[in-house]
Amino acid sequence: MKALKIDHIGIAVKDLEETISFYRDVLGLEVGGTEVVEEQKVKVAFLPVGDSEIELLESTTEDGPIARFIEKNGEGLQHVAFKVENIKEAIEYMESKGMRMIDKEPRYGAGGAKIAFVHPKSSHRVLVELTER
Repeated sequence: MKALKIDHIGIAVKDLEETISFYRDVLGLEVGGTEVVEEQKVKVAFLPVGDSEIELLESTTEDGPIARFIEKNGEGLQHVAFKVENIKEAIEYMESKGMRMIDKEPRYGAGGAKIAFVHPKSSHRVLVELTER
């Protein structure tokens, strides 16, 4: 397995619209789209930057993973996503290297991606997402 590129950087936010205004009005980025991912209890906005993206994540519920992350850590960097060619092979490879996977099988991610997360305890306290689009 080889990580092909940084696909996106996920940032946990309390207020998606307020945060979008910073990236749009201050940094000059354009919103590439928004989406609600019910399975993850999150509303996301993608802002392309070169051939990668910033993914802003707002919880849709008080008990969602992003809400819990913000409660514990505050707003900010939540994960780094690496594009892979084959998500199933990437999961198997990571496990063969002794990595603890949060997802043993790919799940649906925003933008129609197949995703899987590596547990931060295996990746030096960084939540790593593997993504296949």
